[in-house]
Amino acid sequence: QVQLVQSGGGLVQTGDPLRLSCAAPGRTCSSYAMGWSRQAPGKEREFVVAITRSGAGTTYADSVLGRFTISRDSAKNTVYLQMNSLKPEDTAVYYCAATRRMISTTEREYEYWGQGTQVTVSS
Repeated sequence: QVQLVQSGGGLVQTGDPLRLSCAAPGRTCSSYAMGWSRQAPGKEREFVVAITRSGAGTTYADSVLGRFTISRDSAKNTVYLQMNSLKPEDTAVYYCAATRRMISTTEREYEYWGQGTQVTVSS
């Protein structure tokens, strides 16, 4: 069992940056590819970005490409989601997740999930 603990999030204004963190206390998350998804009010959860175990490979949803950056620090067992140029449509609960696959954009392929963190972007 892998516990993922998220931090960051909050209320920001349009155009502001924000960074989310996802840590795996006491575990080596380098054994897992990691991803972020989000769920806006009244909508299904959607894939945002994923990163391979090594960190060499990433894939982004078109809606965040060029604005969001995923990275990982294996020494800290932590994955980060840097969000720049935030828009009101980025408002959602963001979830990090871990998968044993090389990388994935599919929710059902992720085995472990963080608790979720609210990001609200005001216009």
